[in-house]
Amino acid sequence: MDRVLFGDNQFFGVNHMSEDKARAQSMKFQETQAILDVLDAAYQEGIRTFMCTTHDRMGEVCDYFRANVAKYPDYRFYPCMPYAHKYANAVTEHGMIEALRLFLPHDGAIGAMLKGGLALANKDVEAIMQLLIDAEMKMFHGLATPVVFMQNVITDLLLGLKMNDTFRMFHDHVRDKYNAEPGFITMNVPRLLDVLDGLGVVNPIVCANINKIGFRMCGGVAVYEDAIAKRPFRPVAMSVLASGAIAPREAIEYICQQPRIESIVFGASSRGNIRQTKALIDELSTGAVAEP
Repeated sequence: MDRVLFGDNQFFGVNHMSEDKARAQSMKFQETQAILDVLDAAYQEGIRTFMCTTHDRMGEVCDYFRANVAKYPDYRFYPCMPYAHKYANAVTEHGMIEALRLFLPHDGAIGAMLKGGLALANKDVEAIMQLLIDAEMKMFHGLATPVVFMQNVITDLLLGLKMNDTFRMFHDHVRDKYNAEPGFITMNVPRLLDVLDGLGVVNPIVCANINKIGFRMCGGVAVYEDAIAKRPFRPVAMSVLASGAIAPREAIEYICQQPRIESIVFGASSRGNIRQTKALIDELSTGAVAEP
């Protein structure tokens, strides 16, 4: 993985500290071209990987990069799925069975099940998961997707429900079908690592909030620092600025002091902010990543 990854929260009005900022960002990026302009600026600053949700508007972004491969020959996407709001809205509007009909193929055994309205609990969870992953991955056809992440909303829901086997299903399908590394986003690193260890998932890629003040870090800073230092996984740090609560240099310096953090993902709305953050990561990362 690259040391620096570019995220997409700012494009869809996600800000965990300020609703006003979230609304302003949502308005700024109403047009897809505004998103493409920022991605192009990030590319010109040396960022080659876009870690993005499977929001419907990402389809237009993917179309653009497919049409401009020569301009971005080394560009990579890290899809993060599912985009939970899309499914939640569909369930609210149509109900569970009708929502699944919207996202799954209508032929074969799964289609017959949905037409009959049979209980999902009596059917093959693994087959449904595989079909949902395949449906989400369609928009990335023909693009490089070396890592595919499970979104934290689903990761942490499955942890809470103790549906541990689904992590192995996701892991195996992403590897077998897409020749990609499976990754997991979570708000509870220690719990997830315990489960993945029990499933025999070796050295997993785990993305989580990692920051100096413990913002959205279940278990606290000390527990995370201990896991990063001692446990065999590949950490990706997000929310390193704690949604603006920590000054950039202070925040990134803290991250770069932690051993074995492989990548840092951040979002920004302007080329100036992209350049500043990228330069800080490059400056402070020298010698930061050690072998496990």
